[in-house]
Amino acid sequence: MKALAVVCPPRISFSWQQQRHLRFRSKPKSQLRISSLFRVSSCLIKEGESESERQKYKGGGVVDELLLNVFRNKMVKQVGWDSDKPGYDGLIEVANRMMLNNPTNSDTKQAAVRVLISLFPPFLLELYKLLIAPIQGGKIAALMVARVTAISCQWLMGPCTVNSVDLPDGNSWTSGVFVEKCKYLEESKCVGICVNTCKLPTQSFFKDYMGVPLLMEPNFNDYSCQFKFGVLPPLSQDDAALKEPCLAICPNATRRRERNINMEQCPKA
Repeated sequence: MKALAVVCPPRISFSWQQQRHLRFRSKPKSQLRISSLFRVSSCLIKEGESESERQKYKGGGVVDELLLNVFRNKMVKQVGWDSDKPGYDGLIEVANRMMLNNPTNSDTKQAAVRVLISLFPPFLLELYKLLIAPIQGGKIAALMVARVTAISCQWLMGPCTVNSVDLPDGNSWTSGVFVEKCKYLEESKCVGICVNTCKLPTQSFFKDYMGVPLLMEPNFNDYSCQFKFGVLPPLSQDDAALKEPCLAICPNATRRRERNINMEQCPKA
């Protein structure tokens, strides 16, 4: 959130013929059936790597530009308007226009969800929710989307790594993604844009369309964000992110302070 949250589509391809070169002996039967349908092409990010061992993300390449353009075009189609600014700056303006065009935050959230859905091939989401999500109580699906998100969405959010998250039942899965400093939040300068075009629609998308619960916890002080796949988000009235004041860098907040208007909560959130 897509932004958005967003969230980028997993690099998953599926084939209706079994891959003879794969080794199935050590896998449970449920995973054997899934392996014959799906192949996940990704490099796993190891948890607990030191800073010197971790390969820092260096954006700005051809792939990043391609992903940005695809994502922006989907947003433009949904909003019905495009910015004159190129690149990431234009994407942020389109996201802001999405907020302005929709009469309610709920409408903005639904528009952002439709953008995420449009990024995936037909039937892929249904197959993932039906075949992958139920395995081992949702653990396999949560681990998969965490790794794919960390690999494929850095062009949007910046450097991020896979980490462990604690589940309500006391278990701990390596199904978290920690974003060191979210570029989308920093560039949009707005709690409302973060919440309504990224956090809430991304949580809804993964839960409703991929069968994977997700809690996103943005930190509005240092602009980091913690993704927790496999964890249900709280009710809206209990979500602290929806009660946040405007960011210090928000230009609208600056103007309100100059007019001595006290805003305890971001009006867009």
